[in-house]
Parts: sequence; C-alpha cells; structure tokens
Amino acid sequence: MRVLMISKALVAGIYQRKLEGIAAQDVDLLALTPPEWRDERGVQPLERAYTNGYRLETLPIWLNGSYHLHVYPTLARQMRAFRPHIVHIDEEPYNLASWAALAAAKRVGAQTLFFTWQNICRAYPIPFRWGERWMLREVRQAIAGTESAAQVLRDKGYTGDVAVIAQFGIDPDLFRPAEARPDRPFTVGCAARLVPEKGVDLLLRAVARMDGVTAVRIIGGGPQRQELEALAGSLSLGARVTFVEQVPSMAMPGQYHQFDVLAAPSRTTPTWKEQFGPRAGVEAMASGVPVVGSDSGAIPGVVGEGGLIVPEGDVEALTVALCRLRDDAALRAEIGRRGRARALTHYTHEQVARATVAVYQSMLD
Repeated sequence: MRVLMISKALVAGIYQRKLEGIAAQDVDLLALTPPEWRDERGVQPLERAYTNGYRLETLPIWLNGSYHLHVYPTLARQMRAFRPHIVHIDEEPYNLASWAALAAAKRVGAQTLFFTWQNICRAYPIPFRWGERWMLREVRQAIAGTESAAQVLRDKGYTGDVAVIAQFGIDPDLFRPAEARPDRPFTVGCAARLVPEKGVDLLLRAVARMDGVTAVRIIGGGPQRQELEALAGSLSLGARVTFVEQVPSMAMPGQYHQFDVLAAPSRTTPTWKEQFGPRAGVEAMASGVPVVGSDSGAIPGVVGEGGLIVPEGDVEALTVALCRLRDDAALRAEIGRRGRARALTHYTHEQVARATVAVYQSMLD
C-alpha cells in the first residue's frame, strides 16, 4: 500500500524511528514535513535521523508557527505525483492544514485519517467549527492519542472508527538507564515549554522548600523564561537552577542521565490539560528516571507505576514527593525499573508502528 503522511512533528529526528517501523511492514511511505517548525520555544529545524526504507521530503509552509492556520501550498501537487492509497493527516481536525489535505486527498481518490490529542470538548469559533464538522463528517478513520481524546470525538458526534494509539514512541536502545551515576547533587529535571500551564513555577517553589542541596535543570524555551529566572532569584535558588535552551531531539537521551527525577507539574486551564504526560515522561521512564507528575489530564494514565502523582497546583505535595525520592535511593531505583518496564511494554516505536499499520490495513480491507 502507498501511504502519504503529513506531519510537522517529524522535524524532530527522534520521532522518525516510527516511520522506519511502518515502512518495514510492506508500506510504501512518503512522509512530508516542513523544513522547520516555529513555536513559543523557538525554531526547530528538520533533523534527518532515521530515514531508512521510506522517503522523507520537505514541503513549503505558509504561516509557519500558526498552529491553526499554517498550510502547505504544494501538497496537492505532491499528492497527485505520489497517488497514495491512504493520506495520514497528522493534524487536528480543526486546523486549516487538515482541511487542505482532505480536499487534496479527495481529488486523488485516497482514503484519509487524522490524528487528535484534543482532550477537552471545546466549541471553536467560526470558521474552525465549520471545518471541524466537515472533517468529522467526511473522514471515516481517526487516531486519538488517549482514551479521553477519543471520547471528545464521540462527544462531538464523530461516528467513524477511532483507534487509540500514541503518536510517537521511544527507542529503548537510545533511551536507556545510565551505566553509573556521577557524583553530583540530587537533580530534578524538567523538559517542557516554558509556559504557565506547564507549572515550572510550581517546581521552583517546591524546590525552594526542600532542605539540603537540590539542583534543578530546566530544558526548553518559551515566553516565561525571564519570569522564571526572576522567580528563581527571588526564591534564593541562584546557581542551583540551570536553564538550558531547547536541545536537538537526538541529544535528549544524554540529558536524562543528568536527572535523578523528572518533574511534570502541569496545571489545567479552561482550554488545555496535559495530553500525554508530557512526552518527556515516557522518555524519562525509558531512561530509568522516575517521574513526579501532577494529576492534570493524561499524566496519571501514562506514568502509571513509573512515578508518583500529586494534585495539580499543590506545591506542598510536590515538595513531599520530591523529598521522598531524594531521601530513598532504593525507592527511586525501584520506580525507575518499573517505569522502564512500562515504557518498553506500551510505548516503543515498534508497537506504535504495528498498531498504525493495522489501522491502515483495516481501512483498505
């Protein structure tokens, strides 16, 4: 079968491993992605990391960085040249890029599917509401990242088939526990966009309440960077906190080896709740690093026995959980082992690829 996938997420090389797994299952795969993607963290250029067995090509993008309005002007032409059986639209159904891809797929007679993380049932303003209704009416197959996202589709009246599959997995050979722990202070890591909903300010307040020496390593960019640096100074954390700009995805495995714990203290807002844990949580678990996460959205279901869950917004509970793991090395090691086992059982690229190809086959059958 010939499958064309459109995904801006594929600029991150770490996610391309899934595509090799898909292509290995007798799929003629063409993956299209922009040469870069821009968001509040900065510019993420395309990384070519895993490209065996399929074609990874770039296509021009208009309104780069506009989540709802970006579009690929040459997509229809590339689709006509490839003549796919299936077009995999790795976009939410309320985005302009999705509508344009569906229209182009219809013209070449291809079947389509879309992906969704949206786990809050929201009514979008016109014209996004109209476009979403059209997608939900015309596309008979969807992939949802979580059960809650699948339920949102049903609540909106979607009657097509929905498969629940994580968008991307992890490579267990790349994300693996460190062979030895260097001599350094207990270090709490955080890999996230620096925006209020990620709760990094809560992490800083929790660490400020911990006795003894605890270091914090925050990886990522975003509009809250200066505010968080100022907060760290006002809490007298000083040199204990290190801010690291967003690093290439293929460099992330080494970053987890510098963490003793990964913190994911996300907070729910009226328009957003955590959609997958975040993804750093699965990478940390595969690296043998326990996670301390809030109960926002999908975090508890993704982390499972691979970490400790605290009420979102509760600085005291976050402090207690971090202290517990800091002071009990045996517990930290045990949760780290359970987390890696969970990541290998549920979240590898190979598992995601097999489940995705099963969806493709069911569409053609």
